[in-house]
Amino acid sequence: MSFHAAAFIATSLDGYIARPDGSIDWLTSRGERAGNTGYDEFMTSVDTVVMGRNTFEKVLSFDFWPYDGKQVEVLSTTLAPDADERIIVHRTLEGLIETLNDRGAKRIYTDGGRVIQTFLRAGLLNELTITTAPVLLGAGIPLFGDLDQDISLTHNATRTLKAGFTQSDYTIHR
Repeated sequence: MSFHAAAFIATSLDGYIARPDGSIDWLTSRGERAGNTGYDEFMTSVDTVVMGRNTFEKVLSFDFWPYDGKQVEVLSTTLAPDADERIIVHRTLEGLIETLNDRGAKRIYTDGGRVIQTFLRAGLLNELTITTAPVLLGAGIPLFGDLDQDISLTHNATRTLKAGFTQSDYTIHR
């Protein structure tokens, strides 16, 4: 692969990225109190965003499109190919990878639980930044799912943010 794929995501302390219904109110109600998470700097470093249908639909509920100037790819078997002119819909991981390589994508932001899990299982994810919110949800959509094998990580740093948030950065070994 000629591209570098990174995940930058928030979880509850018990490892969920959303409530069972997909709501992220637990994060949006607290997130600003965390202070500078490095997200803006991270976003300036990426040229492409890859997400799944659920994440795409969540983004559509925002009052603004957060990916101006970025190529946005959506991996989905159900989203209509012409769902939105700002995105390209891919049915398969192979088709997505072919497009990323053909277009010369350099640094990719992988967003959403299923896409992150898919990239992890396929050995395509290079780095992982997890911001942990000081809340327990008890149930929801997990960041990580079943794996065929262990995935070794190198812990690069953990920093304490404001309001009880922490953030850890890892390099993923393939």
